Amino acid sequence: MILFTDLDNTIIYSYKHDIGPQKRNVEIYQGRKISFITEDTFEYLRELKKRILIVPTSTRTIEQYERIDLGVGRFRYALVCNGGILLKDGLRVDSWYEESLKEIRESKDELSEGLKLLEMDSRRTFELRYVENLFVFTKCDDPKTVVFDLQEKLDNGYVDVFNNGTKVYIVPKRLNKGRAIERFMEYKRESFSVTAGDSEFDISMLKMGNIGIAPSGFSTGFKIDFFVEEMQNGKIFSDELLKRCLEISKVELYKNSDKFSITSE
Repeated sequence: MILFTDLDNTIIYSYKHDIGPQKRNVEIYQGRKISFITEDTFEYLRELKKRILIVPTSTRTIEQYERIDLGVGRFRYALVCNGGILLKDGLRVDSWYEESLKEIRESKDELSEGLKLLEMDSRRTFELRYVENLFVFTKCDDPKTVVFDLQEKLDNGYVDVFNNGTKVYIVPKRLNKGRAIERFMEYKRESFSVTAGDSEFDISMLKMGNIGIAPSGFSTGFKIDFFVEEMQNGKIFSDELLKRCLEISKVELYKNSDKFSITSE
């Protein structure tokens, strides 16, 4: 069993998010404590890490990912830059990145055009980043309108345009978390996965998992056409998610033990 999980608002929470007093700091940026996990999440995560392979799957860059310390030791693998980069024992796997660049080459022209459009956009409030030559990122005033305008001008057959709050992204169609999971399952020759996330970036990932887990209301909010298991409303998603994953891991362990005993006999 592999758990592919988003990080922000799935496992960790910004200082702006009230997760109660029983919490621990997991990210410091420019001397400020900016991200936290609950004590329950910490305990669940520590136990789960002993049982299964956990692969953080994030749109964060390598630098942003490496700022996080969950206190449970380094994860053997991590997928960052929306799956475009694979880290193994903290080091990037060059062959993975080279394959990612090949997968998105048909989107290059649209990414270049998106960069030009955002460069001239007066609503942009942040520097323009072409992250690892994989996708475009910036921040804007009136981000929903910016996204709409970009969608009108770019070929949506090659790129997706999203916003997450004020953040605006132009991302190649083939650079998505679902495709990254498909590649990783082939890379590791594994067959069973649980996926977890909370945002539009995570839809393709949730669809790929044998079991997809999301916060309450996710299906309605994003109008998805496939089943996801939604956690209880009013509860902290990370706590409920990891507790559920522990339950699933026990079932999978039992199934595999049963298969092994039958084979042995």
